Amino acid sequence: MALEQKILDVLKTVHDPQAGNNIVDLGMVSGLQVSDDGHALFLIEVDPARGAALEGLRQEAEKKVAELEGVSKVTAVLTAEKIPSQTRTPQGGAVGNSTHGGGRSSDPHGMEKAPKLSLPVRKIIVVASGKGGVGKSTISAAIARNLAKNSQLKIGLLDADIYGPSQPILMGLAGRKLESDAEKKIVPPVVPVEGNPHGLKVMSIGFMVDPQQALIWRGPMVQSALYQLFKDVQWGAVKKGGLLRKGKEEPLDVLIVDMPPGTGDAQLTIAQKIAVDGAIIVSTPQDLALADARKAVAMFEKTHVPVLGMIENMSTHICSNCGHEEPIFGHGGARAEAEKLGVPFLGEVPLSASIRKAADDGQGFDLPEDVQKSLLALVAGL
Repeated sequence: MALEQKILDVLKTVHDPQAGNNIVDLGMVSGLQVSDDGHALFLIEVDPARGAALEGLRQEAEKKVAELEGVSKVTAVLTAEKIPSQTRTPQGGAVGNSTHGGGRSSDPHGMEKAPKLSLPVRKIIVVASGKGGVGKSTISAAIARNLAKNSQLKIGLLDADIYGPSQPILMGLAGRKLESDAEKKIVPPVVPVEGNPHGLKVMSIGFMVDPQQALIWRGPMVQSALYQLFKDVQWGAVKKGGLLRKGKEEPLDVLIVDMPPGTGDAQLTIAQKIAVDGAIIVSTPQDLALADARKAVAMFEKTHVPVLGMIENMSTHICSNCGHEEPIFGHGGARAEAEKLGVPFLGEVPLSASIRKAADDGQGFDLPEDVQKSLLALVAGL
């Protein structure tokens, strides 16, 4: 905490020339964290219309923080947010309505010109739902763990849900600080997996921001953050004895991406800027959830991403006392919908207290055997 305060103090010497005040008091600095090895990481939020012009300010902030004793590396990320007509909080968030005049750029982050990324990953599978609350993040975590456990493949998991990152908790990594390599790329934490020497690499915006603070970001800002999550992570990093092995990068075999709910900016950014090999749709059997699952399938079809299959989550409730099964949300709806849409059905996952507890405790759980077999066959066929 003492080093973090020193960093904030030195950042108070960095001034926004237009606003005439320092970037800390202006609420432009957020997400500050310092890893055990002295890597400082923070966000600088600026008006999108001035984003390109303030690159020098970002470099000045990095340089001044790097001069502090105890700081080994610095990563300052410039993110854009519309500032006028908002009330900014001391934590760097923003509330209020944006204005759309004043020459605001329709592409403030330059995402339209950003190149499609080439990642050290052989196959990328996104897990989507269309609707929130169907257990997509829990299933994403289980898919990644089960693939790693049942194979010798190198598996990664990216939490792309910017507003509601869940994977730090689901993976038992809450509070984990990030490391970086010599190129200042983020080295994702590794979760040990029984039977797999590579473990499971995990990355989430949840490692970079205060979990108590809401990220009040607009669409373009989310797009930029997602792009950086893919671009600035060293998925091929290899560690031995707690140390990074330089020049020993090994590409991931499969990266599982836990998508945010909906069919908006985040989904389009991933579909357009990442070479996605396929999508898995998660839904409960309930008609309300299936309606949004249809929209997710339609979105991937329009963006030319193959839909690899559908999983029915919370298929039946299993009583932990007597074992009685009850279809609280209905049963078989996702299977019927998959058949109607011509999409493979990958299986059913029950609603049970044991799965809920394992998720809350950051522990893995085994998916039903038929789902595990379907996933292995799916990956083998890519």
